[in-house]
Amino acid sequence: MEKSESLFPRIRSTPFREWSPSVHYAQFQRLPTGVLPRRRLYDYELLYVCQGEAATTMHGQRYKLEAGQLIFLSSGVYHQNEVVSSPNARFLGIHFDFFDELDIQTEADMVVNEAAVLPHKFTYEPYMEGLAPLSDHPVYTPPLVCVQLMEQLVHEFTMRPLGYELVCKSLMLHIFAHLLRSPTSQSAGQTSLHGGKIAELMEEIEASPSTNWTNKAIAEKLNLSIDHTAKLFKQIAGIPPSEYVQSIRHREARRLLRESELSIENVGSVVGYSDIHYFSRIFRRHEGISPREYRKLSNIL
Repeated sequence: MEKSESLFPRIRSTPFREWSPSVHYAQFQRLPTGVLPRRRLYDYELLYVCQGEAATTMHGQRYKLEAGQLIFLSSGVYHQNEVVSSPNARFLGIHFDFFDELDIQTEADMVVNEAAVLPHKFTYEPYMEGLAPLSDHPVYTPPLVCVQLMEQLVHEFTMRPLGYELVCKSLMLHIFAHLLRSPTSQSAGQTSLHGGKIAELMEEIEASPSTNWTNKAIAEKLNLSIDHTAKLFKQIAGIPPSEYVQSIRHREARRLLRESELSIENVGSVVGYSDIHYFSRIFRRHEGISPREYRKLSNIL
């Protein structure tokens, strides 16, 4: 990590009522396979993968992104984006700041020119006491309603009807709320002696979500009591084991509903739910709509 990077992101405690986001750029973009230049931003960016696969290297870690996931890119933090899928990938990108700090006229006002850095332009990220900043867990799997809000924001920003600034501000606040409520798809780091084992187990759950991942089975894998496992797992993942398993299964179910022709029943079975009614109930709890409605909307979008 470069010395200057340790200063970022800039964080300050701010109550929700003072969040006043300003949108600088919102657009769909299709990029070919390959590695993009390493860069820093003065503002922040939500980069959502609509189709294909991508990766971002940041803070010395490479984050893999599948369709349906987004990465939160912070002001002042070096990062390098990569299109992994061939021949290309489709993205939705939103540049913004949290407190209407920047006057954006051109791309140079968003992307840092390392030959002429303007330190006063790096913007702040808010956080609430007891709630981690969004940048703490940079990869998210937003629910469909959040994706629809981002798409609506792109439309408003592109068409710029009367009052679009107010609408974009409102949409960004809604998007932040959904991200803050979402289970994160990255671990919070290794905060205990068992952190490495739990991180490996999380990867195993991601690779095989249909396995019978009960709390008892997870505890036996770690050779710990169920209660102690739940406590340690939540420290690492930010959520209990059962919620983590559900979030991984839900992410895979969404992908299969978008990208495969499997029946709803078979999708449920593939991700670990043999009872279609239970699968539909769990899916609706996460997404707000049934698997069938989600597939129909995904085909329209």
